[in-house]
Amino acid sequence: MNLGYFNYPAPANEPVLNYAPGSRERAALQQTLKELKSKQHDIPMYIGAQEVRTGKKGTLRPPHEHAHILGHYHEGDESHVRDAIAAALAARKGWADLSWETRAGIFLKAADLIATKYRYAMNGTTMLGQSKNAFQAEIDSACELIDFLRWNVHFLSEIYRQQPISGPGVHNRMEYRPLEGFLLAITPFNFTAIGGNLPTSAALCGNTVVWKPAHTQIFSAWMFMRILREAGLPDGVINLIYVDGPTLGNICFSHPDFGGVHFTGSTGVFNRMWKTIGENIASYRSYPRIVGETGGKDFVLAHSSADPDVVATALLRGAFEYQGQKCSAASRAYLPDNLAQAIKKKLIEGANSFKMGGVEDFSNFVNAVIDEKSFDKIKSYIDRAQSDPKASIWVGGKCDKTKGYFIQPTVIETTDPNYVTLCEEIFGPVLTVYIYKADEFQQTMDLVDNTSPYALTGSIIAQDRQAVELATTRLRYAAGNFYINDKPTGAVVGQQPFGGARGSGTNDKAGSILNLYRWLSARTIKETFHPPVDYRYPFMDQE
Repeated sequence: MNLGYFNYPAPANEPVLNYAPGSRERAALQQTLKELKSKQHDIPMYIGAQEVRTGKKGTLRPPHEHAHILGHYHEGDESHVRDAIAAALAARKGWADLSWETRAGIFLKAADLIATKYRYAMNGTTMLGQSKNAFQAEIDSACELIDFLRWNVHFLSEIYRQQPISGPGVHNRMEYRPLEGFLLAITPFNFTAIGGNLPTSAALCGNTVVWKPAHTQIFSAWMFMRILREAGLPDGVINLIYVDGPTLGNICFSHPDFGGVHFTGSTGVFNRMWKTIGENIASYRSYPRIVGETGGKDFVLAHSSADPDVVATALLRGAFEYQGQKCSAASRAYLPDNLAQAIKKKLIEGANSFKMGGVEDFSNFVNAVIDEKSFDKIKSYIDRAQSDPKASIWVGGKCDKTKGYFIQPTVIETTDPNYVTLCEEIFGPVLTVYIYKADEFQQTMDLVDNTSPYALTGSIIAQDRQAVELATTRLRYAAGNFYINDKPTGAVVGQQPFGGARGSGTNDKAGSILNLYRWLSARTIKETFHPPVDYRYPFMDQE
Protein backbone atom coordinates (compact mmCIF):
# COMPACT_ATOMS: atom_id res chain seq x y z
CA MET A 1 0.00 0.00 0.00
CA ASN A 2 1.35 3.43 -0.95
CA LEU A 3 0.72 6.04 1.72
CA GLY A 4 2.26 8.95 -0.12
CA TYR A 5 3.68 10.20 -3.40
CA PHE A 6 7.42 9.81 -3.22
CA ASN A 7 9.80 12.22 -4.89
CA TYR A 8 13.01 11.05 -6.59
CA PRO A 9 14.52 14.20 -8.14
CA ALA A 10 17.14 14.11 -10.88
CA PRO A 11 20.44 13.19 -9.20
CA ALA A 12 23.81 14.80 -9.81
CA ASN A 13 26.21 12.63 -11.76
CA GLU A 14 28.72 10.86 -9.56
CA PRO A 15 31.98 12.86 -9.36
CA VAL A 16 34.94 11.21 -11.08
CA LEU A 17 37.98 10.71 -8.86
CA ASN A 18 41.30 11.44 -10.58
CA TYR A 19 43.72 9.04 -8.81
CA ALA A 20 46.54 11.56 -9.00
CA PRO A 21 49.86 10.80 -7.25
CA GLY A 22 49.53 11.35 -3.52
CA SER A 23 45.74 11.18 -3.53
CA ARG A 24 43.82 9.13 -0.99
CA GLU A 25 41.94 7.26 -3.71
CA ARG A 26 45.14 6.24 -5.49
CA ALA A 27 46.55 4.63 -2.36
CA ALA A 28 43.25 2.92 -1.56
CA LEU A 29 42.90 1.49 -5.08
CA GLN A 30 46.48 0.25 -5.16
CA GLN A 31 45.92 -1.53 -1.84
CA THR A 32 42.71 -3.09 -3.15
CA LEU A 33 44.49 -4.38 -6.24
CA LYS A 34 47.08 -6.06 -4.03
CA GLU A 35 44.39 -7.68 -1.92
CA LEU A 36 42.41 -8.90 -4.91
CA LYS A 37 45.53 -10.48 -6.41
CA SER A 38 46.72 -12.01 -3.16
CA LYS A 39 44.33 -14.97 -3.29
CA GLN A 40 42.37 -17.05 -5.74
CA HIS A 41 38.66 -16.30 -5.60
CA ASP A 42 35.99 -19.00 -5.72
CA ILE A 43 33.08 -17.52 -7.68
CA PRO A 44 29.65 -19.20 -7.55
CA MET A 45 26.54 -18.67 -9.61
CA TYR A 46 23.58 -17.09 -7.82
CA ILE A 47 20.26 -18.86 -8.42
CA GLY A 48 17.39 -18.03 -6.10
CA ALA A 49 18.69 -18.24 -2.56
CA GLN A 50 21.58 -20.51 -3.52
CA GLU A 51 25.24 -19.89 -4.22
CA VAL A 52 25.74 -22.64 -6.77
CA ARG A 53 29.10 -24.38 -7.08
CA THR A 54 29.19 -27.06 -9.74
CA GLY A 55 32.82 -28.10 -9.42
CA LYS A 56 33.28 -27.57 -13.15
CA LYS A 57 35.53 -24.52 -13.02
CA GLY A 58 36.65 -21.91 -15.47
CA THR A 59 39.78 -19.89 -14.81
CA LEU A 60 39.94 -16.10 -14.58
CA ARG A 61 43.23 -14.46 -15.60
CA PRO A 62 44.13 -10.80 -16.13
CA PRO A 63 44.41 -10.17 -19.89
CA HIS A 64 47.61 -8.21 -19.26
CA GLU A 65 49.16 -10.96 -17.10
CA HIS A 66 47.73 -14.27 -18.24
CA ALA A 67 50.12 -16.34 -16.13
CA HIS A 68 48.37 -15.09 -12.98
CA ILE A 69 45.16 -16.76 -11.77
CA LEU A 70 42.61 -14.46 -10.17
CA GLY A 71 40.30 -17.31 -9.34
CA HIS A 72 37.80 -19.77 -10.70
CA TYR A 73 34.12 -19.54 -11.53
CA HIS A 74 31.68 -22.44 -11.49
CA GLU A 75 30.30 -23.17 -14.94
CA GLY A 76 26.65 -24.03 -15.42
CA ASP A 77 24.74 -26.18 -17.89
CA GLU A 78 21.16 -26.50 -19.13
CA SER A 79 19.90 -27.51 -15.71
CA HIS A 80 21.14 -24.26 -14.21
CA VAL A 81 19.44 -22.21 -16.90
CA ARG A 82 16.18 -23.97 -16.09
CA ASP A 83 16.76 -23.48 -12.37
CA ALA A 84 17.43 -19.78 -12.89
CA ILE A 85 14.22 -19.39 -14.90
CA ALA A 86 12.25 -21.23 -12.23
CA ALA A 87 13.75 -19.03 -9.51
CA ALA A 88 12.90 -15.87 -11.47
CA LEU A 89 9.31 -17.00 -12.02
CA ALA A 90 8.92 -18.00 -8.38
CA ALA A 91 10.15 -14.58 -7.22
CA ARG A 92 8.11 -12.64 -9.75
CA LYS A 93 4.85 -12.04 -7.84
CA GLY A 94 6.48 -11.08 -4.57
CA TRP A 95 8.86 -8.67 -6.29
CA ALA A 96 6.18 -7.11 -8.49
CA ASP A 97 3.92 -6.65 -5.46
CA LEU A 98 6.66 -4.98 -3.43
CA SER A 99 6.06 -1.28 -2.95
CA TRP A 100 7.78 1.00 -5.41
CA GLU A 101 9.67 2.91 -2.74
CA THR A 102 11.12 -0.35 -1.39
CA ARG A 103 12.33 -1.44 -4.82
CA ALA A 104 13.82 1.99 -5.38
CA GLY A 105 15.51 1.95 -2.01
CA ILE A 106 17.38 -1.27 -2.81
CA PHE A 107 19.00 0.15 -5.93
CA LEU A 108 19.71 3.53 -4.35
CA LYS A 109 21.44 1.73 -1.48
CA ALA A 110 23.46 -0.31 -3.98
CA ALA A 111 24.57 2.95 -5.61
CA ASP A 112 25.67 4.34 -2.27
CA LEU A 113 27.54 1.14 -1.43
CA ILE A 114 29.48 1.43 -4.68
CA ALA A 115 30.16 5.12 -4.12
CA THR A 116 31.61 4.42 -0.67
CA LYS A 117 32.35 0.97 0.73
CA TYR A 118 32.88 -0.91 -2.54
CA ARG A 119 34.19 1.73 -4.93
CA TYR A 120 37.71 0.35 -5.05
CA ALA A 121 36.53 -3.26 -5.13
CA MET A 122 34.36 -2.52 -8.18
CA ASN A 123 37.21 -0.67 -9.86
CA GLY A 124 39.77 -3.27 -8.87
CA THR A 125 37.83 -6.26 -10.19
CA THR A 126 37.22 -4.37 -13.43
CA MET A 127 40.88 -3.38 -13.79
CA LEU A 128 42.20 -6.88 -13.16
CA GLY A 129 39.48 -8.87 -14.91
CA GLN A 130 39.01 -6.63 -17.95
CA SER A 131 42.40 -4.84 -18.17
CA LYS A 132 41.18 -1.27 -17.64
CA ASN A 133 43.39 1.47 -16.29
CA ALA A 134 42.37 3.29 -13.14
CA PHE A 135 40.62 6.18 -14.87
CA GLN A 136 38.72 4.03 -17.37
CA ALA A 137 37.57 1.79 -14.52
CA GLU A 138 36.52 4.79 -12.41
CA ILE A 139 34.30 6.28 -15.10
CA ASP A 140 32.80 2.86 -15.86
CA SER A 141 32.47 0.57 -12.86
CA ALA A 142 32.09 3.34 -10.30
CA CYS A 143 30.59 6.50 -11.79
CA GLU A 144 28.52 5.20 -14.69
CA LEU A 145 27.16 2.26 -12.73
CA ILE A 146 26.21 4.53 -9.83
CA ASP A 147 24.58 6.94 -12.29
CA PHE A 148 22.55 4.17 -13.92
CA LEU A 149 21.19 3.05 -10.56
CA ARG A 150 20.28 6.53 -9.37
CA TRP A 151 19.01 7.96 -12.63
CA ASN A 152 16.86 4.92 -13.39
CA VAL A 153 15.03 5.44 -10.11
CA HIS A 154 14.40 9.06 -11.10
CA PHE A 155 13.28 8.13 -14.63
CA LEU A 156 10.87 5.47 -13.38
CA SER A 157 9.39 7.87 -10.85
CA GLU A 158 8.70 10.25 -13.75
CA ILE A 159 6.97 7.47 -15.70
CA TYR A 160 4.79 6.53 -12.73
CA ARG A 161 3.69 10.17 -12.45
CA GLN A 162 2.39 10.25 -16.03
CA GLN A 163 -1.39 9.85 -15.84
CA PRO A 164 -4.25 10.34 -18.29
CA ILE A 165 -6.86 13.09 -18.01
CA SER A 166 -10.35 12.41 -16.64
CA GLY A 167 -13.70 13.80 -17.79
CA PRO A 168 -16.76 14.66 -15.66
CA GLY A 169 -18.02 11.68 -13.68
CA VAL A 170 -14.99 9.56 -14.60
CA HIS A 171 -11.59 8.88 -13.08
CA ASN A 172 -8.88 7.47 -15.36
CA ARG A 173 -5.58 6.14 -14.18
CA MET A 174 -2.62 4.31 -15.65
CA GLU A 175 -0.62 1.63 -13.94
CA TYR A 176 2.73 0.45 -15.24
CA ARG A 177 3.03 -3.28 -14.76
CA PRO A 178 6.16 -5.38 -15.16
CA LEU A 179 6.15 -7.71 -18.14
CA GLU A 180 4.78 -11.22 -17.81
CA GLY A 181 7.32 -14.00 -17.48
CA PHE A 182 11.07 -13.63 -16.97
CA LEU A 183 13.58 -11.37 -18.71
CA LEU A 184 17.02 -12.29 -19.97
CA ALA A 185 20.01 -9.95 -19.62
CA ILE A 186 23.09 -10.74 -21.72
CA THR A 187 26.00 -8.42 -21.00
CA PRO A 188 29.42 -7.78 -22.60
CA PHE A 189 32.95 -7.68 -21.21
CA ASN A 190 33.84 -4.11 -22.02
CA PHE A 191 31.68 -2.12 -19.60
CA THR A 192 30.98 -3.18 -16.05
CA ALA A 193 28.29 -0.48 -15.96
CA ILE A 194 26.44 -2.13 -18.85
CA GLY A 195 26.78 -5.44 -17.02
CA GLY A 196 25.07 -3.86 -14.04
CA ASN A 197 22.48 -1.79 -15.87
CA LEU A 198 20.94 -4.38 -18.16
CA PRO A 199 19.58 -6.63 -15.39
CA THR A 200 18.85 -3.90 -12.83
CA SER A 201 16.94 -1.51 -15.12
CA ALA A 202 14.49 -4.31 -15.90
CA ALA A 203 14.36 -5.45 -12.27
CA LEU A 204 13.66 -1.93 -11.02
CA CYS A 205 10.47 -1.99 -13.11
CA GLY A 206 9.30 -5.07 -11.20
CA ASN A 207 10.63 -7.79 -13.50
CA THR A 208 12.73 -10.77 -12.51
CA VAL A 209 15.83 -11.59 -14.51
CA VAL A 210 18.22 -14.29 -15.64
CA TRP A 211 21.61 -12.61 -16.12
CA LYS A 212 24.44 -14.06 -18.23
CA PRO A 213 27.59 -11.93 -18.31
CA ALA A 214 30.46 -12.47 -20.70
CA HIS A 215 32.90 -14.94 -19.17
CA THR A 216 35.60 -12.26 -19.31
CA GLN A 217 33.47 -9.96 -17.12
CA ILE A 218 32.61 -12.47 -14.40
CA PHE A 219 35.04 -11.04 -11.81
CA SER A 220 33.32 -7.63 -11.67
CA ALA A 221 29.83 -9.11 -12.19
CA TRP A 222 30.38 -11.27 -9.11
CA MET A 223 31.37 -8.23 -7.08
CA PHE A 224 28.29 -6.31 -8.21
CA MET A 225 26.00 -9.24 -7.40
CA ARG A 226 27.39 -9.33 -3.87
CA ILE A 227 26.64 -5.62 -3.52
CA LEU A 228 23.06 -6.07 -4.70
CA ARG A 229 22.51 -8.79 -2.15
CA GLU A 230 23.95 -6.62 0.60
CA ALA A 231 21.64 -3.82 -0.52
CA GLY A 232 18.65 -6.09 0.12
CA LEU A 233 17.79 -7.51 -3.30
CA PRO A 234 15.45 -10.47 -2.66
CA ASP A 235 16.43 -13.96 -3.75
CA GLY A 236 15.49 -14.87 -7.30
CA VAL A 237 15.02 -11.32 -8.60
CA ILE A 238 18.33 -11.41 -10.47
CA ASN A 239 19.89 -14.81 -11.08
CA LEU A 240 23.52 -14.77 -12.19
CA ILE A 241 24.66 -17.75 -14.25
CA TYR A 242 27.77 -18.65 -16.25
CA VAL A 243 26.81 -20.69 -19.30
CA ASP A 244 27.64 -20.60 -22.99
CA GLY A 245 25.41 -18.70 -25.38
CA PRO A 246 23.84 -21.62 -27.30
CA THR A 247 22.92 -23.40 -24.07
CA LEU A 248 21.27 -20.24 -22.75
CA GLY A 249 19.42 -19.53 -25.99
CA ASN A 250 18.13 -23.07 -26.47
CA ILE A 251 16.37 -22.98 -23.11
CA CYS A 252 15.32 -19.34 -22.77
CA PHE A 253 14.10 -18.68 -26.30
CA SER A 254 11.92 -21.78 -26.32
CA HIS A 255 10.32 -21.10 -22.92
CA PRO A 256 6.66 -19.97 -23.00
CA ASP A 257 7.30 -17.47 -20.20
CA PHE A 258 10.16 -15.71 -22.00
CA GLY A 259 9.24 -12.03 -21.72
CA GLY A 260 12.15 -10.23 -23.33
CA VAL A 261 15.88 -9.77 -23.67
CA HIS A 262 18.15 -6.86 -22.76
CA PHE A 263 21.32 -7.36 -24.77
CA THR A 264 24.64 -5.74 -25.52
CA GLY A 265 27.05 -7.58 -27.79
CA SER A 266 27.77 -8.32 -31.41
CA THR A 267 25.39 -7.62 -34.26
CA GLY A 268 25.69 -11.18 -35.54
CA VAL A 269 24.65 -12.70 -32.22
CA PHE A 270 21.75 -10.27 -31.89
CA ASN A 271 20.54 -11.09 -35.40
CA ARG A 272 20.57 -14.82 -34.61
CA MET A 273 18.69 -14.22 -31.36
CA TRP A 274 16.04 -12.15 -33.12
CA LYS A 275 15.59 -14.85 -35.77
CA THR A 276 15.20 -17.58 -33.13
CA ILE A 277 12.69 -15.52 -31.16
CA GLY A 278 10.71 -14.91 -34.35
CA GLU A 279 10.64 -18.61 -35.18
CA ASN A 280 9.30 -19.35 -31.69
CA ILE A 281 6.84 -16.45 -31.52
CA ALA A 282 3.72 -18.62 -31.41
CA SER A 283 4.86 -20.37 -28.25
CA TYR A 284 5.18 -17.28 -26.03
CA ARG A 285 2.56 -15.98 -23.62
CA SER A 286 3.24 -12.41 -24.81
CA TYR A 287 5.27 -10.81 -27.58
CA PRO A 288 8.78 -10.51 -26.11
CA ARG A 289 10.53 -7.18 -25.83
CA ILE A 290 13.81 -7.27 -27.77
CA VAL A 291 16.28 -4.55 -26.85
CA GLY A 292 19.83 -4.60 -28.12
CA GLU A 293 22.87 -2.37 -28.44
CA THR A 294 25.27 -4.01 -30.85
CA GLY A 295 28.21 -3.09 -33.06
CA GLY A 296 29.73 0.14 -34.27
CA LYS A 297 32.12 1.48 -36.85
CA ASP A 298 32.31 4.95 -35.45
CA PHE A 299 33.61 7.92 -37.37
CA VAL A 300 35.36 11.22 -36.91
CA LEU A 301 34.85 13.62 -39.80
CA ALA A 302 37.25 16.56 -39.80
CA HIS A 303 36.40 19.63 -41.86
CA SER A 304 39.02 21.80 -43.55
CA SER A 305 38.39 24.43 -40.84
CA ALA A 306 39.15 22.05 -37.96
CA ASP A 307 41.85 22.65 -35.37
CA PRO A 308 44.45 19.88 -35.90
CA ASP A 309 45.10 19.65 -32.16
CA VAL A 310 41.41 19.03 -31.48
CA VAL A 311 41.25 16.37 -34.19
CA ALA A 312 44.38 14.58 -33.01
CA THR A 313 43.30 14.57 -29.38
CA ALA A 314 39.81 13.31 -30.26
CA LEU A 315 41.37 10.47 -32.25
CA LEU A 316 44.04 9.53 -29.73
CA ARG A 317 41.51 9.34 -26.95
CA GLY A 318 38.52 8.18 -28.95
CA ALA A 319 40.35 5.39 -30.76
CA PHE A 320 42.76 4.12 -28.12
CA GLU A 321 41.27 4.55 -24.65
CA TYR A 322 40.52 1.09 -23.31
CA GLN A 323 42.38 -0.31 -26.31
CA GLY A 324 39.56 0.66 -28.66
CA GLN A 325 37.29 -1.92 -27.05
CA LYS A 326 34.32 0.39 -26.87
CA CYS A 327 31.37 0.04 -29.22
CA SER A 328 31.65 3.84 -29.51
CA ALA A 329 35.39 3.93 -30.23
CA ALA A 330 36.62 6.03 -33.14
CA SER A 331 37.68 3.47 -35.73
CA ARG A 332 37.51 5.47 -38.98
CA ALA A 333 38.60 9.04 -39.60
CA TYR A 334 38.08 11.24 -42.64
CA LEU A 335 40.72 13.98 -42.84
CA PRO A 336 40.89 16.85 -45.33
CA ASP A 337 44.09 17.02 -47.35
CA ASN A 338 44.88 20.55 -46.15
CA LEU A 339 45.20 19.27 -42.54
CA ALA A 340 46.16 15.61 -42.98
CA GLN A 341 49.93 16.00 -42.60
CA ALA A 342 49.66 18.12 -39.46
CA ILE A 343 47.21 15.65 -37.90
CA LYS A 344 49.37 12.70 -38.98
CA LYS A 345 52.39 14.20 -37.21
CA LYS A 346 50.42 14.69 -34.00
CA LEU A 347 48.92 11.21 -34.13
CA ILE A 348 52.33 9.59 -34.55
CA GLU A 349 53.82 11.65 -31.74
CA GLY A 350 50.90 10.91 -29.47
CA ALA A 351 50.76 7.18 -30.14
CA ASN A 352 54.52 6.83 -29.69
CA SER A 353 54.23 8.57 -26.32
CA PHE A 354 51.71 6.04 -24.97
CA LYS A 355 52.94 3.73 -22.25
CA MET A 356 51.53 0.21 -22.51
CA GLY A 357 51.46 -2.47 -19.82
CA GLY A 358 49.60 -3.76 -16.80
CA VAL A 359 46.94 -1.88 -14.88
CA GLU A 360 48.85 -1.67 -11.61
CA ASP A 361 51.27 0.82 -13.15
CA PHE A 362 49.07 3.89 -13.29
CA SER A 363 51.31 5.59 -15.84
CA ASN A 364 50.16 3.12 -18.53
CA PHE A 365 47.65 4.66 -20.91
CA VAL A 366 47.14 1.41 -22.86
CA ASN A 367 46.59 -2.05 -21.41
CA ALA A 368 45.80 -5.45 -22.94
CA VAL A 369 42.95 -6.53 -25.20
CA ILE A 370 40.51 -8.88 -23.54
CA ASP A 371 41.62 -12.36 -24.62
CA GLU A 372 43.57 -14.42 -27.14
CA LYS A 373 40.68 -14.76 -29.57
CA SER A 374 40.34 -10.99 -29.75
CA PHE A 375 44.11 -10.56 -30.00
CA ASP A 376 44.31 -12.93 -32.98
CA LYS A 377 41.41 -11.25 -34.78
CA ILE A 378 42.82 -7.74 -34.36
CA LYS A 379 46.29 -8.87 -35.38
CA SER A 380 44.90 -10.40 -38.58
CA TYR A 381 43.62 -6.98 -39.71
CA ILE A 382 46.97 -5.37 -38.96
CA ASP A 383 48.88 -8.13 -40.76
CA ARG A 384 46.68 -7.69 -43.81
CA ALA A 385 47.24 -3.93 -43.87
CA GLN A 386 51.02 -4.37 -43.61
CA SER A 387 51.10 -6.30 -46.89
CA ASP A 388 48.30 -4.54 -48.78
CA PRO A 389 49.23 -1.90 -51.41
CA LYS A 390 46.01 -0.06 -50.60
CA ALA A 391 47.12 0.54 -47.01
CA SER A 392 50.07 1.92 -45.09
CA ILE A 393 50.72 2.03 -41.37
CA TRP A 394 51.50 5.42 -39.88
CA VAL A 395 52.31 4.15 -36.40
CA GLY A 396 52.03 0.97 -34.33
CA GLY A 397 51.45 -2.47 -35.74
CA LYS A 398 53.34 -4.53 -33.16
CA CYS A 399 51.53 -7.35 -31.35
CA ASP A 400 52.84 -9.50 -28.49
CA LYS A 401 50.96 -12.05 -26.39
CA THR A 402 53.94 -13.46 -24.52
CA LYS A 403 52.88 -12.07 -21.12
CA GLY A 404 49.57 -10.46 -21.95
CA TYR A 405 47.46 -9.67 -24.99
CA PHE A 406 49.18 -6.44 -25.99
CA ILE A 407 48.55 -4.72 -29.31
CA GLN A 408 50.28 -1.46 -30.03
CA PRO A 409 47.83 1.30 -30.99
CA THR A 410 47.84 1.33 -34.77
CA VAL A 411 46.89 3.96 -37.35
CA ILE A 412 46.31 2.74 -40.91
CA GLU A 413 45.95 5.03 -43.90
CA THR A 414 44.09 3.68 -46.91
CA THR A 415 43.52 5.07 -50.39
CA ASP A 416 40.42 2.89 -50.82
CA PRO A 417 37.26 4.43 -49.28
CA ASN A 418 35.80 0.92 -49.03
CA TYR A 419 38.88 -0.71 -47.52
CA VAL A 420 38.08 -3.53 -45.11
CA THR A 421 39.27 -1.71 -41.97
CA LEU A 422 37.00 1.23 -42.84
CA CYS A 423 33.99 -1.08 -43.10
CA GLU A 424 34.28 -3.94 -40.60
CA GLU A 425 34.15 -3.68 -36.82
CA ILE A 426 37.56 -4.62 -35.37
CA PHE A 427 37.01 -3.84 -31.68
CA GLY A 428 40.61 -3.08 -30.88
CA PRO A 429 43.21 -0.29 -30.98
CA VAL A 430 43.12 0.18 -34.75
CA LEU A 431 42.19 3.47 -36.42
CA THR A 432 41.87 3.76 -40.20
CA VAL A 433 42.31 7.13 -41.91
CA TYR A 434 41.02 8.18 -45.31
CA ILE A 435 42.27 11.49 -46.71
CA TYR A 436 39.81 13.41 -48.87
CA LYS A 437 40.13 16.56 -50.95
CA ALA A 438 39.17 19.53 -48.84
CA ASP A 439 36.70 20.80 -51.43
CA GLU A 440 34.85 17.44 -51.48
CA PHE A 441 33.22 17.71 -48.06
CA GLN A 442 29.73 16.94 -49.39
CA GLN A 443 30.87 13.78 -51.19
CA THR A 444 32.79 12.69 -48.11
CA MET A 445 29.68 12.94 -45.96
CA ASP A 446 28.09 10.46 -48.37
CA LEU A 447 31.03 8.12 -47.76
CA VAL A 448 30.66 8.47 -44.01
CA ASP A 449 26.96 7.67 -44.21
CA ASN A 450 27.17 4.72 -46.57
CA THR A 451 30.46 2.93 -45.91
CA SER A 452 29.40 1.06 -42.77
CA PRO A 453 26.21 -0.85 -41.86
CA TYR A 454 26.40 0.59 -38.35
CA ALA A 455 25.03 3.84 -36.93
CA LEU A 456 26.17 4.14 -33.33
CA THR A 457 28.42 7.17 -32.74
CA GLY A 458 30.22 9.77 -34.79
CA SER A 459 31.59 13.28 -34.63
CA ILE A 460 32.16 16.35 -36.75
CA ILE A 461 35.15 18.53 -35.96
CA ALA A 462 35.05 21.99 -37.52
CA GLN A 463 35.34 25.65 -36.65
CA ASP A 464 33.08 26.59 -39.56
CA ARG A 465 29.54 26.59 -38.12
CA GLN A 466 27.98 26.08 -41.52
CA ALA A 467 30.00 22.87 -41.90
CA VAL A 468 28.83 21.75 -38.46
CA GLU A 469 25.21 22.30 -39.44
CA LEU A 470 25.66 20.57 -42.79
CA ALA A 471 27.18 17.48 -41.16
CA THR A 472 24.64 17.42 -38.34
CA THR A 473 21.82 17.42 -40.88
CA ARG A 474 23.33 15.17 -43.55
CA LEU A 475 24.50 12.56 -41.02
CA ARG A 476 21.25 12.52 -39.03
CA TYR A 477 20.84 8.76 -39.37
CA ALA A 478 24.54 7.85 -39.40
CA ALA A 479 24.88 7.93 -35.60
CA GLY A 480 22.55 7.65 -32.63
CA ASN A 481 25.05 9.64 -30.57
CA PHE A 482 26.56 12.55 -32.49
CA TYR A 483 29.34 14.80 -31.19
CA ILE A 484 30.45 18.25 -32.28
CA ASN A 485 34.14 19.05 -31.73
CA ASP A 486 34.69 16.08 -29.46
CA LYS A 487 35.57 12.40 -29.56
CA PRO A 488 32.68 9.99 -30.21
CA THR A 489 32.98 8.22 -26.84
CA GLY A 490 32.15 8.95 -23.22
CA ALA A 491 28.35 9.20 -23.05
CA VAL A 492 27.20 10.18 -19.55
CA VAL A 493 23.98 8.88 -17.99
CA GLY A 494 21.33 11.58 -17.96
CA GLN A 495 23.36 13.76 -20.32
CA GLN A 496 23.86 11.75 -23.50
CA PRO A 497 21.42 8.80 -23.62
CA PHE A 498 23.24 6.05 -25.50
CA GLY A 499 22.31 3.87 -28.45
CA GLY A 500 22.27 3.65 -32.21
CA ALA A 501 20.20 2.21 -35.04
CA ARG A 502 20.83 0.38 -38.31
CA GLY A 503 23.25 -2.45 -37.52
CA SER A 504 24.01 -0.92 -34.11
CA GLY A 505 20.82 -1.94 -32.38
CA THR A 506 17.31 -0.90 -31.44
CA ASN A 507 18.31 2.58 -30.19
CA ASP A 508 16.41 2.27 -26.91
CA LYS A 509 18.81 4.70 -25.24
CA ALA A 510 20.35 3.31 -22.07
CA GLY A 511 20.67 6.07 -19.53
CA SER A 512 17.31 7.65 -20.37
CA ILE A 513 13.61 7.31 -19.62
CA LEU A 514 13.11 5.69 -23.05
CA ASN A 515 14.83 2.46 -22.03
CA LEU A 516 12.63 1.90 -18.99
CA TYR A 517 9.42 2.06 -21.03
CA ARG A 518 10.57 -1.15 -22.69
CA TRP A 519 10.34 -3.07 -19.41
CA LEU A 520 6.81 -1.95 -18.55
CA SER A 521 3.36 -2.96 -19.73
CA ALA A 522 0.79 -0.22 -19.15
CA ARG A 523 -2.79 -0.83 -18.06
CA THR A 524 -5.47 1.84 -18.32
CA ILE A 525 -8.21 1.79 -15.67
CA LYS A 526 -11.43 3.77 -16.05
CA GLU A 527 -13.80 4.23 -13.14
CA THR A 528 -17.29 5.63 -13.80
CA PHE A 529 -18.95 7.28 -10.80
CA HIS A 530 -22.50 7.45 -12.20
CA PRO A 531 -22.91 4.49 -14.57
CA PRO A 532 -25.87 4.55 -16.98
CA VAL A 533 -28.93 2.45 -16.17
CA ASP A 534 -30.61 2.61 -19.58
CA TYR A 535 -29.11 1.58 -22.87
CA ARG A 536 -31.00 4.29 -24.82
CA TYR A 537 -29.21 7.42 -26.13
CA PRO A 538 -30.91 10.82 -26.55
CA PHE A 539 -30.56 10.70 -30.34
CA MET A 540 -33.03 7.84 -30.34
CA ASP A 541 -35.91 9.94 -28.95
CA GLN A 542 -38.85 10.80 -31.23
CA GLU A 543 -39.26 14.36 -32.54
